[in-house]
Amino acid sequence: MATDWTLEELQSWDARIRETAEGFGLNLRGQEFEICDQNQMMGYMAYTGMPAHYPHWSFGKRFERQKTLHSYGLTGLPYEMVINSEPALAYLLRDNTLCQQILTIAHVYGHNDFFNSNYHFLQIPTEVTVSRFKLRAERIRKYIEEPSIGLERVEEILDAAHALSLQISRNLGSPRLTREEQEERALERARPPWDPHSHIRKTDEVEEVDLNQVPLEPEEDLLLFIRDHNPYLEDWERDVLTIVHEQAVYFLPQIETKIMNEGWATYWHHRIMNAVGLPQDLHMEFLVHHNQVIRRDPHGINPYHLGFILWHEIRRKAAGEEGEPGAVDVERVAETGPEPLAGEEELFQVREADRDVSFLRRFLDEDLMRALDLYEFEKKGEDLVASRVSDPDEWHQVKETLLRQVGMAAVPVIRVHDADLGRSGTLLLRHEHDGRDLELQYARESLKHLHRLWGRKVLLETEIDGKELELSYDAEEGFEQKRSSQTEGSGVG
Repeated sequence: MATDWTLEELQSWDARIRETAEGFGLNLRGQEFEICDQNQMMGYMAYTGMPAHYPHWSFGKRFERQKTLHSYGLTGLPYEMVINSEPALAYLLRDNTLCQQILTIAHVYGHNDFFNSNYHFLQIPTEVTVSRFKLRAERIRKYIEEPSIGLERVEEILDAAHALSLQISRNLGSPRLTREEQEERALERARPPWDPHSHIRKTDEVEEVDLNQVPLEPEEDLLLFIRDHNPYLEDWERDVLTIVHEQAVYFLPQIETKIMNEGWATYWHHRIMNAVGLPQDLHMEFLVHHNQVIRRDPHGINPYHLGFILWHEIRRKAAGEEGEPGAVDVERVAETGPEPLAGEEELFQVREADRDVSFLRRFLDEDLMRALDLYEFEKKGEDLVASRVSDPDEWHQVKETLLRQVGMAAVPVIRVHDADLGRSGTLLLRHEHDGRDLELQYARESLKHLHRLWGRKVLLETEIDGKELELSYDAEEGFEQKRSSQTEGSGVG
Protein backbone atom coordinates (compact mmCIF):
# COMPACT_ATOMS: atom_id res chain seq x y z
CA MET A 1 0.00 0.00 0.00
CA ALA A 2 1.41 3.41 -0.98
CA THR A 3 1.90 5.97 1.77
CA ASP A 4 1.54 9.72 1.63
CA TRP A 5 4.60 10.38 3.78
CA THR A 6 8.38 9.95 3.74
CA LEU A 7 10.80 9.19 6.57
CA GLU A 8 12.20 12.69 6.25
CA GLU A 9 8.73 14.15 6.83
CA LEU A 10 8.21 11.97 9.91
CA GLN A 11 11.59 13.01 11.29
CA SER A 12 10.73 16.67 10.76
CA TRP A 13 7.33 16.31 12.46
CA ASP A 14 8.91 14.29 15.28
CA ALA A 15 11.39 17.09 16.02
CA ARG A 16 8.62 19.71 15.94
CA ILE A 17 6.34 17.65 18.19
CA ARG A 18 9.07 16.92 20.73
CA GLU A 19 10.00 20.60 20.91
CA THR A 20 6.34 21.52 21.46
CA ALA A 21 5.89 18.81 24.12
CA GLU A 22 8.95 20.00 26.03
CA GLY A 23 7.66 23.56 25.74
CA PHE A 24 4.49 22.44 27.50
CA GLY A 25 6.65 21.04 30.31
CA LEU A 26 6.54 17.33 29.53
CA ASN A 27 9.39 15.38 31.11
CA LEU A 28 10.71 13.29 28.23
CA ARG A 29 13.31 10.55 27.96
CA GLY A 30 14.82 9.36 24.68
CA GLN A 31 12.33 8.09 22.10
CA GLU A 32 12.78 5.67 19.19
CA PHE A 33 10.23 4.77 16.52
CA GLU A 34 10.05 1.65 14.38
CA ILE A 35 7.91 1.39 11.25
CA CYS A 36 6.18 -2.00 10.92
CA ASP A 37 3.61 -3.67 8.69
CA GLN A 38 0.32 -5.25 9.79
CA ASN A 39 1.75 -8.74 10.42
CA GLN A 40 4.61 -7.30 12.45
CA MET A 41 2.19 -5.19 14.48
CA MET A 42 0.04 -8.24 15.21
CA GLY A 43 3.19 -10.08 16.24
CA TYR A 44 4.13 -7.33 18.67
CA MET A 45 0.57 -7.35 20.01
CA ALA A 46 0.83 -11.11 20.59
CA TYR A 47 4.11 -10.53 22.42
CA THR A 48 2.49 -7.80 24.61
CA GLY A 49 4.54 -5.16 22.81
CA MET A 50 7.96 -6.73 23.24
CA PRO A 51 10.37 -7.10 20.30
CA ALA A 52 11.38 -10.52 21.70
CA HIS A 53 9.67 -13.10 23.90
CA TYR A 54 10.05 -16.73 24.89
CA PRO A 55 8.02 -19.26 22.87
CA HIS A 56 4.65 -20.34 24.26
CA TRP A 57 1.51 -21.60 22.57
CA SER A 58 -0.59 -18.74 24.05
CA PHE A 59 1.32 -16.16 21.98
CA GLY A 60 0.62 -18.06 18.77
CA LYS A 61 -3.03 -18.41 19.71
CA ARG A 62 -3.23 -14.68 20.38
CA PHE A 63 -1.62 -13.89 17.03
CA GLU A 64 -3.95 -16.17 15.05
CA ARG A 65 -7.03 -14.81 16.81
CA GLN A 66 -6.03 -11.21 16.11
CA LYS A 67 -5.19 -12.05 12.49
CA THR A 68 -8.54 -13.80 11.94
CA LEU A 69 -10.58 -10.99 13.50
CA HIS A 70 -8.67 -8.40 11.46
CA SER A 71 -9.12 -10.32 8.20
CA TYR A 72 -12.90 -10.36 8.71
CA GLY A 73 -12.98 -6.67 9.58
CA LEU A 74 -14.12 -7.34 13.14
CA THR A 75 -11.28 -5.45 14.77
CA GLY A 76 -8.70 -2.90 13.77
CA LEU A 77 -5.03 -2.48 14.59
CA PRO A 78 -3.66 0.16 16.95
CA TYR A 79 -1.99 3.18 15.41
CA GLU A 80 0.97 2.51 17.70
CA MET A 81 2.37 0.51 20.60
CA VAL A 82 4.74 1.96 23.18
CA ILE A 83 7.28 0.14 25.37
CA ASN A 84 8.35 1.51 28.74
CA SER A 85 12.10 1.25 28.17
CA GLU A 86 15.13 3.52 28.04
CA PRO A 87 14.91 4.95 25.45
CA ALA A 88 11.17 4.43 25.00
CA LEU A 89 10.29 2.39 21.92
CA ALA A 90 7.16 2.86 19.79
CA TYR A 91 5.93 0.99 16.74
CA LEU A 92 4.22 2.93 13.96
CA LEU A 93 1.96 1.15 11.49
CA ARG A 94 3.26 1.61 7.94
CA ASP A 95 -0.24 1.92 6.47
CA ASN A 96 -1.07 4.99 8.55
CA THR A 97 -1.62 8.26 6.74
CA LEU A 98 0.66 11.21 7.42
CA CYS A 99 -1.93 12.70 9.77
CA GLN A 100 -2.24 9.42 11.68
CA GLN A 101 1.53 9.20 12.03
CA ILE A 102 1.77 12.77 13.35
CA LEU A 103 -1.10 12.14 15.77
CA THR A 104 0.50 8.89 16.90
CA ILE A 105 3.89 10.52 17.51
CA ALA A 106 2.22 13.22 19.63
CA HIS A 107 0.31 10.52 21.55
CA VAL A 108 3.53 8.57 22.13
CA TYR A 109 5.22 11.57 23.75
CA GLY A 110 2.34 11.74 26.23
CA HIS A 111 3.08 8.13 27.20
CA ASN A 112 6.79 8.90 27.27
CA ASP A 113 6.25 11.63 29.87
CA PHE A 114 3.94 9.42 31.92
CA PHE A 115 6.43 6.54 31.94
CA ASN A 116 9.19 8.93 32.93
CA SER A 117 7.25 10.67 35.72
CA ASN A 118 4.64 8.45 37.37
CA TYR A 119 5.83 6.93 40.64
CA HIS A 120 4.71 3.39 39.79
CA PHE A 121 6.74 3.30 36.56
CA LEU A 122 9.84 4.67 38.29
CA GLN A 123 10.15 1.35 40.17
CA ILE A 124 10.94 -0.43 36.88
CA PRO A 125 14.60 -0.60 35.68
CA THR A 126 13.76 0.57 32.16
CA GLU A 127 17.36 0.78 30.94
CA VAL A 128 17.47 -3.05 30.83
CA THR A 129 13.85 -3.77 29.82
CA VAL A 130 14.44 -4.99 26.27
CA SER A 131 17.69 -6.83 27.05
CA ARG A 132 16.05 -8.66 29.96
CA PHE A 133 13.15 -9.84 27.80
CA LYS A 134 15.66 -11.14 25.24
CA LEU A 135 17.73 -12.92 27.91
CA ARG A 136 14.61 -14.52 29.40
CA ALA A 137 13.62 -15.76 25.96
CA GLU A 138 17.07 -17.31 25.51
CA ARG A 139 16.86 -19.08 28.88
CA ILE A 140 13.44 -20.56 28.11
CA ARG A 141 14.63 -21.74 24.68
CA LYS A 142 17.66 -23.36 26.31
CA TYR A 143 15.39 -25.34 28.65
CA ILE A 144 13.18 -26.38 25.73
CA GLU A 145 16.20 -27.61 23.76
CA GLU A 146 17.67 -29.47 26.75
CA PRO A 147 16.98 -33.21 26.15
CA SER A 148 16.34 -33.87 29.86
CA ILE A 149 13.68 -31.13 30.02
CA GLY A 150 12.02 -30.48 26.65
CA LEU A 151 9.09 -28.46 25.35
CA GLU A 152 6.28 -30.32 27.13
CA ARG A 153 7.68 -29.89 30.64
CA VAL A 154 8.55 -26.22 30.05
CA GLU A 155 5.09 -25.41 28.70
CA GLU A 156 3.47 -27.20 31.64
CA ILE A 157 5.31 -24.94 34.09
CA LEU A 158 4.64 -21.86 31.99
CA ASP A 159 0.90 -22.66 31.81
CA ALA A 160 0.70 -22.84 35.61
CA ALA A 161 2.87 -19.74 36.14
CA HIS A 162 0.88 -17.65 33.64
CA ALA A 163 -2.38 -18.60 35.38
CA LEU A 164 -1.06 -17.34 38.74
CA SER A 165 1.17 -14.49 37.55
CA LEU A 166 -1.08 -11.63 38.73
CA GLN A 167 -1.19 -12.96 42.30
CA ILE A 168 1.61 -10.58 43.24
CA SER A 169 2.27 -7.70 45.60
CA ARG A 170 0.41 -4.66 44.34
CA ASN A 171 2.73 -2.04 45.81
CA LEU A 172 6.06 -1.98 43.99
CA GLY A 173 7.28 0.74 46.33
CA SER A 174 7.06 -1.59 49.33
CA PRO A 175 10.02 -3.99 49.24
CA ARG A 176 9.50 -7.66 50.05
CA LEU A 177 10.66 -8.32 53.61
CA THR A 178 13.37 -10.89 54.29
CA ARG A 179 12.73 -13.76 56.70
CA GLU A 180 14.88 -12.01 59.32
CA GLU A 181 12.88 -8.79 58.99
CA GLN A 182 9.61 -10.70 59.33
CA GLU A 183 10.90 -12.44 62.47
CA GLU A 184 11.88 -9.10 64.00
CA ARG A 185 8.41 -7.67 63.26
CA ALA A 186 6.74 -10.73 64.76
CA LEU A 187 8.76 -10.43 67.95
CA GLU A 188 8.07 -6.70 68.13
CA ARG A 189 4.30 -7.25 67.80
CA ALA A 190 4.42 -9.91 70.53
CA ARG A 191 6.04 -7.62 73.08
CA PRO A 192 3.61 -5.74 75.36
CA PRO A 193 3.65 -1.93 74.99
CA TRP A 194 5.96 -0.06 77.33
CA ASP A 195 4.26 0.68 80.64
CA PRO A 196 5.84 3.37 82.89
CA HIS A 197 3.87 1.99 85.84
CA SER A 198 4.90 -1.63 85.42
CA HIS A 199 6.51 -1.56 88.90
CA ILE A 200 3.12 -1.13 90.57
CA ARG A 201 0.94 -3.32 88.37
CA LYS A 202 1.23 -6.63 86.62
CA THR A 203 2.81 -6.50 83.20
CA ASP A 204 1.14 -8.36 80.36
CA GLU A 205 2.84 -11.60 79.51
CA VAL A 206 4.81 -11.76 76.31
CA GLU A 207 2.88 -13.52 73.56
CA GLU A 208 4.59 -16.62 72.28
CA VAL A 209 5.68 -16.48 68.66
CA ASP A 210 6.17 -19.55 66.50
CA LEU A 211 9.19 -18.56 64.46
CA ASN A 212 9.00 -21.87 62.61
CA GLN A 213 5.73 -20.83 60.96
CA VAL A 214 6.00 -20.48 57.17
CA PRO A 215 5.14 -17.83 56.19
CA LEU A 216 5.38 -15.66 59.28
CA GLU A 217 3.20 -13.06 57.53
CA PRO A 218 0.57 -13.75 54.85
CA GLU A 219 2.28 -13.83 51.45
CA GLU A 220 0.62 -12.63 48.22
CA ASP A 221 3.51 -13.23 45.81
CA LEU A 222 2.48 -16.80 45.01
CA LEU A 223 5.12 -17.60 42.40
CA LEU A 224 7.97 -16.29 44.54
CA PHE A 225 6.68 -18.12 47.61
CA ILE A 226 6.49 -21.43 45.74
CA ARG A 227 9.91 -20.81 44.20
CA ASP A 228 11.46 -20.23 47.62
CA HIS A 229 9.61 -22.87 49.68
CA ASN A 230 8.95 -25.87 47.45
CA PRO A 231 12.04 -28.09 47.91
CA TYR A 232 10.98 -30.43 45.11
CA LEU A 233 11.33 -27.91 42.30
CA GLU A 234 14.30 -28.22 39.98
CA ASP A 235 16.54 -25.22 39.40
CA TRP A 236 15.19 -24.62 35.89
CA GLU A 237 11.62 -24.65 37.26
CA ARG A 238 12.55 -22.01 39.84
CA ASP A 239 14.07 -19.92 37.07
CA VAL A 240 10.87 -20.14 34.98
CA LEU A 241 8.81 -18.95 37.95
CA THR A 242 11.23 -16.05 38.42
CA ILE A 243 10.96 -15.12 34.73
CA VAL A 244 7.15 -15.05 34.74
CA HIS A 245 7.05 -13.11 38.02
CA GLU A 246 9.50 -10.47 36.77
CA GLN A 247 7.43 -9.94 33.64
CA ALA A 248 4.25 -9.57 35.69
CA VAL A 249 5.99 -6.91 37.79
CA TYR A 250 6.98 -5.05 34.60
CA PHE A 251 3.36 -4.91 33.39
CA LEU A 252 1.84 -4.10 36.81
CA PRO A 253 2.13 -0.27 36.50
CA GLN A 254 0.45 -0.40 33.09
CA ILE A 255 -2.43 -2.40 34.53
CA GLU A 256 -2.78 0.00 37.45
CA THR A 257 -2.72 3.23 35.38
CA LYS A 258 -4.57 2.36 32.15
CA ILE A 259 -7.14 5.18 32.42
CA MET A 260 -4.65 7.78 33.64
CA ASN A 261 -1.98 6.85 31.10
CA GLU A 262 -4.21 6.70 28.02
CA GLY A 263 -6.11 9.79 29.11
CA TRP A 264 -2.82 11.65 29.65
CA ALA A 265 -1.47 10.71 26.22
CA THR A 266 -4.78 11.70 24.63
CA TYR A 267 -4.90 15.03 26.50
CA TRP A 268 -1.41 15.93 25.28
CA HIS A 269 -1.80 14.73 21.71
CA HIS A 270 -4.87 17.02 21.58
CA ARG A 271 -2.88 19.94 22.96
CA ILE A 272 0.17 19.29 20.79
CA MET A 273 -1.77 18.81 17.56
CA ASN A 274 -3.48 22.14 18.10
CA ALA A 275 -0.11 23.82 18.68
CA VAL A 276 2.21 22.51 15.95
CA GLY A 277 0.59 24.38 13.07
CA LEU A 278 -1.08 21.60 11.13
CA PRO A 279 -2.18 22.45 7.58
CA GLN A 280 -5.96 22.77 7.27
CA ASP A 281 -6.47 19.41 5.54
CA LEU A 282 -4.41 17.56 8.15
CA HIS A 283 -6.18 19.37 10.97
CA MET A 284 -9.60 18.28 9.74
CA GLU A 285 -8.41 14.68 9.45
CA PHE A 286 -6.91 14.92 12.95
CA LEU A 287 -10.28 15.98 14.41
CA VAL A 288 -11.91 12.90 12.85
CA HIS A 289 -9.31 10.52 14.27
CA HIS A 290 -9.27 12.21 17.67
CA ASN A 291 -13.04 11.95 18.00
CA GLN A 292 -12.83 8.27 17.08
CA VAL A 293 -10.28 7.72 19.84
CA ILE A 294 -12.36 9.40 22.57
CA ARG A 295 -15.82 8.20 21.52
CA ARG A 296 -17.82 6.49 24.21
CA ASP A 297 -17.93 2.71 24.31
CA PRO A 298 -21.55 1.46 24.54
CA HIS A 299 -20.32 -1.81 26.09
CA GLY A 300 -18.10 -0.43 28.82
CA ILE A 301 -15.54 2.21 29.77
CA ASN A 302 -13.27 3.68 27.08
CA PRO A 303 -10.11 4.62 29.06
CA TYR A 304 -9.13 7.21 26.43
CA HIS A 305 -12.49 8.97 26.81
CA LEU A 306 -12.76 8.85 30.59
CA GLY A 307 -9.12 9.80 31.14
CA PHE A 308 -9.25 12.64 28.60
CA ILE A 309 -12.34 14.14 30.24
CA LEU A 310 -10.94 13.82 33.77
CA TRP A 311 -7.65 15.53 32.95
CA HIS A 312 -9.57 18.44 31.41
CA GLU A 313 -11.81 18.64 34.49
CA ILE A 314 -8.81 18.74 36.82
CA ARG A 315 -7.24 21.55 34.81
CA ARG A 316 -10.49 23.53 34.57
CA LYS A 317 -11.14 23.35 38.31
CA ALA A 318 -7.51 24.15 39.17
CA ALA A 319 -7.79 27.27 36.99
CA GLY A 320 -11.11 28.25 38.60
CA GLU A 321 -12.89 28.27 35.24
CA GLU A 322 -16.64 27.95 34.90
CA GLY A 323 -18.10 25.35 32.61
CA GLU A 324 -20.33 22.34 32.26
CA PRO A 325 -18.90 19.15 33.86
CA GLY A 326 -17.34 16.90 31.25
CA ALA A 327 -17.40 19.53 28.50
CA VAL A 328 -14.07 20.25 26.79
CA ASP A 329 -13.61 23.82 25.56
CA VAL A 330 -12.11 22.90 22.19
CA GLU A 331 -11.97 26.50 20.95
CA ARG A 332 -10.06 27.59 24.04
CA VAL A 333 -7.49 24.85 23.49
CA ALA A 334 -7.09 25.74 19.81
CA GLU A 335 -6.75 29.47 20.49
CA THR A 336 -4.11 28.98 23.17
CA GLY A 337 -1.64 27.44 20.73
CA PRO A 338 1.77 26.58 22.19
CA GLU A 339 1.15 28.50 25.42
CA PRO A 340 0.45 26.47 28.61
CA LEU A 341 -3.10 26.70 29.94
CA ALA A 342 -3.91 27.91 33.43
CA GLY A 343 -4.21 24.98 35.81
CA GLU A 344 -1.95 22.62 33.87
CA GLU A 345 0.65 22.73 36.64
CA GLU A 346 -1.87 20.80 38.75
CA LEU A 347 -1.94 18.04 36.11
CA PHE A 348 1.78 17.41 36.45
CA GLN A 349 1.45 16.95 40.20
CA VAL A 350 -1.43 14.49 39.87
CA ARG A 351 0.29 12.39 37.18
CA GLU A 352 3.31 11.82 39.44
CA ALA A 353 1.76 9.83 42.28
CA ASP A 354 -1.73 8.53 41.45
CA ARG A 355 -2.94 5.30 39.91
CA ASP A 356 -6.39 4.65 38.47
CA VAL A 357 -8.15 3.79 41.73
CA SER A 358 -6.92 6.89 43.59
CA PHE A 359 -7.30 9.03 40.44
CA LEU A 360 -10.97 8.13 40.02
CA ARG A 361 -11.69 8.28 43.74
CA ARG A 362 -10.31 11.80 43.98
CA PHE A 363 -11.63 13.42 40.82
CA LEU A 364 -14.68 11.51 39.56
CA ASP A 365 -17.43 13.38 41.42
CA GLU A 366 -21.22 13.24 41.27
CA ASP A 367 -21.63 16.01 38.70
CA LEU A 368 -19.12 14.45 36.33
CA MET A 369 -20.58 10.97 36.70
CA ARG A 370 -24.01 12.33 35.83
CA ALA A 371 -22.61 14.28 32.85
CA LEU A 372 -20.93 11.08 31.61
CA ASP A 373 -24.13 9.13 32.24
CA LEU A 374 -22.31 6.36 34.10
CA TYR A 375 -24.51 3.56 35.33
CA GLU A 376 -24.31 0.03 36.68
CA PHE A 377 -25.93 -2.94 34.96
CA GLU A 378 -26.53 -6.61 35.69
CA LYS A 379 -27.61 -9.62 33.72
CA LYS A 380 -31.21 -10.76 33.98
CA GLY A 381 -31.89 -13.76 31.82
CA GLU A 382 -30.56 -12.97 28.35
CA ASP A 383 -30.75 -9.21 28.89
CA LEU A 384 -28.51 -6.59 30.50
CA VAL A 385 -30.54 -4.28 32.71
CA ALA A 386 -29.46 -1.02 34.36
CA SER A 387 -29.51 -1.62 38.11
CA ARG A 388 -28.14 1.72 39.33
CA VAL A 389 -27.73 5.15 37.74
CA SER A 390 -25.73 8.21 38.74
CA ASP A 391 -28.51 10.00 40.57
CA PRO A 392 -28.13 11.66 44.00
CA ASP A 393 -29.05 8.41 45.78
CA GLU A 394 -26.98 5.86 43.85
CA TRP A 395 -24.04 7.62 42.19
CA HIS A 396 -21.69 6.66 45.01
CA GLN A 397 -22.51 2.95 44.67
CA VAL A 398 -21.96 3.18 40.91
CA LYS A 399 -18.58 4.78 41.53
CA GLU A 400 -17.58 2.09 44.03
CA THR A 401 -18.48 -0.59 41.50
CA LEU A 402 -16.28 1.12 38.91
CA LEU A 403 -13.39 1.38 41.37
CA ARG A 404 -13.54 -2.35 42.00
CA GLN A 405 -13.15 -3.05 38.28
CA VAL A 406 -10.11 -0.95 37.40
CA GLY A 407 -6.50 -2.02 37.60
CA MET A 408 -5.59 -4.79 40.01
CA ALA A 409 -8.81 -4.18 41.94
CA ALA A 410 -10.40 -6.58 39.45
CA VAL A 411 -8.02 -9.38 40.56
CA PRO A 412 -8.95 -11.23 43.79
CA VAL A 413 -6.53 -10.92 46.70
CA ILE A 414 -5.34 -14.39 47.74
CA ARG A 415 -2.54 -14.91 50.24
CA VAL A 416 -0.59 -17.90 51.56
CA HIS A 417 -1.14 -18.40 55.29
CA ASP A 418 0.49 -21.79 55.95
CA ALA A 419 2.89 -23.88 53.91
CA ASP A 420 2.62 -26.98 56.10
CA LEU A 421 -0.95 -27.18 57.38
CA GLY A 422 -1.31 -29.98 59.91
CA ARG A 423 2.33 -30.92 59.25
CA SER A 424 1.11 -32.55 56.04
CA GLY A 425 2.75 -30.25 53.50
CA THR A 426 -0.66 -28.81 52.58
CA LEU A 427 -0.55 -25.24 51.28
CA LEU A 428 -3.25 -23.07 52.88
CA LEU A 429 -4.43 -19.91 51.13
CA ARG A 430 -7.17 -17.45 52.05
CA HIS A 431 -9.20 -15.27 49.74
CA GLU A 432 -9.79 -11.77 51.12
CA HIS A 433 -13.48 -11.51 50.33
CA ASP A 434 -14.60 -8.01 49.36
CA GLY A 435 -18.23 -8.75 48.54
CA ARG A 436 -17.40 -10.50 45.27
CA ASP A 437 -17.41 -14.29 45.12
CA LEU A 438 -14.79 -16.23 43.22
CA GLU A 439 -15.95 -17.89 40.02
CA LEU A 440 -15.72 -21.59 40.88
CA GLN A 441 -14.68 -22.66 37.39
CA TYR A 442 -11.64 -20.36 37.47
CA ALA A 443 -10.90 -21.25 41.11
CA ARG A 444 -10.88 -24.95 40.21
CA GLU A 445 -8.46 -24.49 37.31
CA SER A 446 -6.24 -22.15 39.35
CA LEU A 447 -5.97 -24.73 42.15
CA LYS A 448 -4.90 -27.34 39.59
CA HIS A 449 -2.12 -25.05 38.39
CA LEU A 450 -1.16 -24.25 41.96
CA HIS A 451 -1.00 -27.96 42.78
CA ARG A 452 1.26 -28.51 39.76
CA LEU A 453 3.73 -26.00 41.15
CA TRP A 454 3.45 -27.00 44.82
CA GLY A 455 3.33 -30.74 44.25
CA ARG A 456 1.14 -31.40 47.29
CA LYS A 457 -2.39 -30.67 48.43
CA VAL A 458 -3.56 -27.06 48.19
CA LEU A 459 -6.46 -25.62 50.20
CA LEU A 460 -8.22 -22.30 49.57
CA GLU A 461 -10.59 -20.74 52.11
CA THR A 462 -13.16 -18.39 50.64
CA GLU A 463 -16.81 -17.35 50.83
CA ILE A 464 -19.47 -18.20 48.26
CA ASP A 465 -23.07 -16.97 48.57
CA GLY A 466 -22.42 -15.92 52.15
CA LYS A 467 -21.09 -19.35 53.19
CA GLU A 468 -17.51 -20.04 54.20
CA LEU A 469 -16.09 -22.75 51.96
CA GLU A 470 -12.92 -24.76 51.61
CA LEU A 471 -11.81 -25.50 48.05
CA SER A 472 -9.04 -28.07 47.74
CA TYR A 473 -7.13 -30.03 45.13
CA ASP A 474 -4.70 -32.92 45.32
CA ALA A 475 -3.58 -35.67 43.01
CA GLU A 476 -5.63 -38.45 44.61
CA GLU A 477 -8.93 -36.76 45.47
CA GLY A 478 -9.00 -34.14 42.72
CA PHE A 479 -11.07 -31.02 43.33
CA GLU A 480 -13.24 -30.84 46.45
CA GLN A 481 -15.60 -28.20 47.77
CA LYS A 482 -17.06 -28.27 51.28
CA ARG A 483 -18.25 -26.03 54.08
CA SER A 484 -15.42 -24.58 56.11
CA SER A 485 -14.49 -26.46 59.28
CA GLN A 486 -14.64 -23.10 61.02
CA THR A 487 -18.41 -22.87 60.40
CA GLU A 488 -21.28 -25.00 61.58
CA GLY A 489 -22.21 -27.96 59.46
CA SER A 490 -20.28 -29.63 56.69
CA GLY A 491 -20.80 -31.42 53.44
CA VAL A 492 -20.71 -30.57 49.79
CA GLY A 493 -21.45 -26.90 49.10
